[in-house]
Amino acid sequence: MRNLFSQIDQEIQRLTMNLIHEQHQDGSWHFCFENGILIDAHLIILLRTLNMPSEDLIKRLHERILAEQQADGGWRWYTDEKGGNLSASVDAYYALLYSGYSQTNDEPIERARRYIQSKGGLEKVTSILTIALLAATGQRKWPASITSIPLEVLLLPASFPISIYDFSGYSRVHLVPLLIMADRKFAMKTAATPDLSDLRVVSTQAEESYTRELQDILAGIQSGLGRLIGTPRSLHEAATTKAEQFMIQRIESDGTLYSYASCTLLMIFAFLALGYDSKHPLITHAVQGLIAMQCLSRGRTTIQNSPSTVWDTALLTYALQQAGMSDEHETIQRATKYLLAVQQYKTGDWQIHNPNALPGGWGFSETNTINPDVDDSTAALRAIHSLSHRDPTYRDAWNRGIHWVISMQNNDGGWPAFEKNTDKEMLTWLAIPGAKSAATDPSEADLTGRTLEYLGNFAALDIKHEFIGRGTHWLIEHQGQDGSWYGHWGICYIYGTWAALTGLTATGISPDHAAIQKGANWLQRIQNPDGGWGESCQSDQLRHFVPLGASTPSQTAWALDALMAVHAQPTPAIDRGIHRLITLLHEDHWATTYPTGAGLPDFFYVHYHSYRTIWPLLTLSHYRSKYKK
Repeated sequence: MRNLFSQIDQEIQRLTMNLIHEQHQDGSWHFCFENGILIDAHLIILLRTLNMPSEDLIKRLHERILAEQQADGGWRWYTDEKGGNLSASVDAYYALLYSGYSQTNDEPIERARRYIQSKGGLEKVTSILTIALLAATGQRKWPASITSIPLEVLLLPASFPISIYDFSGYSRVHLVPLLIMADRKFAMKTAATPDLSDLRVVSTQAEESYTRELQDILAGIQSGLGRLIGTPRSLHEAATTKAEQFMIQRIESDGTLYSYASCTLLMIFAFLALGYDSKHPLITHAVQGLIAMQCLSRGRTTIQNSPSTVWDTALLTYALQQAGMSDEHETIQRATKYLLAVQQYKTGDWQIHNPNALPGGWGFSETNTINPDVDDSTAALRAIHSLSHRDPTYRDAWNRGIHWVISMQNNDGGWPAFEKNTDKEMLTWLAIPGAKSAATDPSEADLTGRTLEYLGNFAALDIKHEFIGRGTHWLIEHQGQDGSWYGHWGICYIYGTWAALTGLTATGISPDHAAIQKGANWLQRIQNPDGGWGESCQSDQLRHFVPLGASTPSQTAWALDALMAVHAQPTPAIDRGIHRLITLLHEDHWATTYPTGAGLPDFFYVHYHSYRTIWPLLTLSHYRSKYKK
């Protein structure tokens, strides 16, 4: 046992020293938020469409995309994605040709073409972002799932049964530019636009059929529009103006829309559809914002969808304090000052469903000033907690933050990510790919569990408080039959179960409670023979646990942290896991860089470069503080 604690001490010291050296002068940490080749490919296509000279960047992105091609000719979101990913492969193929650095008769392109054809061609693409890009650049018709939604939906007030504000914030900022382009049937080809006709397996695009549920939604929208006053032309003009202003009002200081690259790309095409010149300042500034999102991954350039600077900095500041670093240490002082500077004091769309709360949350990236979320906010609050006891500035920030977090609780007792009570199930019936996961922002086990853990361990709140009791009740009611919980923002059942168990125990639910024992037993059953834990992204797609067949640093840390919250003394399973976690920190292979962050099932998975430091450091620190006598 002494030897194990000695190893833990060494690893904590090593990770701590690395983080001290990696901290930026402003107090933040910058780790890559790596999310496949989608944004890389779409930026190449955008830059070529705009005829913007960015040769060095285009060439570097081309090299990165080409390096990710698999032996079968396709691309995939994650290592064990069975059969690869058609949408990602179409993105890659299109971008490689549009870059000008690959030609149609190049061997990698020919392999890619055969792969895409074998998967059904362009007609079988399912990613709405890929579909939109193909339509915007004249490679296919706009889908009926988008054209069927009238632009006038933006005129419906939030008080109506259906309005644009019933959609989640994430889907809303993507949907509005899509509706603008679809309304105008926008398509922009240049002399250099590649011909993708050889990717069509069938000669005509099949007509889309409307489900009864989609017909009900469209009928509800039309019913609402019938109550508006004005001629069809005047209403359409008003809707167009409102859509344009919707985008402009949500542009951040770096030129991006809502600080996301994906919707910024759509916004630029939407501006073109509205008649903006390609050199308009809003367009050139947005492109600059996209280019600024680049980072290096394994020596190659990639474009992040939204840099994770605030998230990483908050979690690392908290982890270092858990590891024993004093809040008077220069590293913590600089980091917490940075976090204070990026706390949000502006109102935003979140206030539509939560009108009585004052701003005070934190967002994911430092350019994000109007879109706070619950998870980033509790992460920042953990980081500044100790300073809030003696420094009035931090106390004020902490008070504003905690009140904002508590105000965001949904009526059902759980917590969402971005907006309160944005959970109308009917919106998931839309035929838009990804709508089931993106259209709403419901209570989730990971968000609810992490919020309860913060409120219990850092605000001394427990189940005697009514709203905490409702949160724990929601979690227990949403436990799976096998004992696990589904987590939305991490992969996936390990992530959700970790959040739920740590949240429940922190707020006073006994470790002997049936739900906690069931969850802990599930984690022990899925432990790998090597002592670690690993879960495939397939779990997110299939909605049941799928083992990865290997152990990852972050998932091993999550599982161990959950088991430690339940067990007063280390168990053989915990000790085996700690040994494996330590060895994982010195390995470098596909499983140690496997994406364990999630956004949208089927469409978006994330390799956080910070995760092999954050979560192991926290878990090793928790083991030492709880079990070392």
